[in-house]
Amino acid sequence: MGLWHVFYEDWQMECCGTPFSVGDEVSWPLLLLDADTVLGGGWRDQVTEVAGPVEDVGGVRMVREETGLPVALGADPDAEEDRRPLPGSRTRSVGLLTVERHGARWPEAGGRVRAVQVLTQTWAETAPGSRSYGPVAGERGLRAVERCPRWFTETEGERGADGRGRRSRESGVVVTLDVPGTDSRLSHAVRAARGIPQQDAEPGAETRGIETADLTALLETLSTTTPPRRPTGRARRRHAGA
Repeated sequence: MGLWHVFYEDWQMECCGTPFSVGDEVSWPLLLLDADTVLGGGWRDQVTEVAGPVEDVGGVRMVREETGLPVALGADPDAEEDRRPLPGSRTRSVGLLTVERHGARWPEAGGRVRAVQVLTQTWAETAPGSRSYGPVAGERGLRAVERCPRWFTETEGERGADGRGRRSRESGVVVTLDVPGTDSRLSHAVRAARGIPQQDAEPGAETRGIETADLTALLETLSTTTPPRRPTGRARRRHAGA
């Protein structure tokens, strides 16, 4: 069993997702994105490394990760040329694993949800009074929950010193997914934290002999980020009828 951080964006869940809880078995199509292109960048513990042969699966460029995780490679929509590794080559890529439920189809990764954290992101106006908002790099926080929400909320904040309006928005969840037959740097970190020798460690040793609540608490310490400013004002849902 390998532990992987996966970011499930709010709009993906609100559009086409099914809420899930800690302990549930799920299956998702995973897409590896450049972490700097997701919510302004500034990611820390959630960045993942995958390595393995590159192949074309129905027009989707994928990596069959060395330990078995199927991952599609995301292209940079702003790049003038496709810089992804070519099918038939091998790659070692670093990025953010995300759930992608739109467009092409590719093999999904299935496993058990070990932890869920709601991610709250700070957004700021692109210019004072513009009412057009963009994410502020690195200004985000995580809150552990038992179940992924179906709908997400946002809160109006105070204007910054530069006159730009600010908002605090629940922008998705960070999930720790336990995928059978795989291994990861996160699994290595959990084994190290529990004092389990890495050499000759059996797959899944990091999650054996530990209570669910204790494992979830440990995983929280391995998924951290810079907390956003505490907004003022009342929270409101962004969807009617939620």
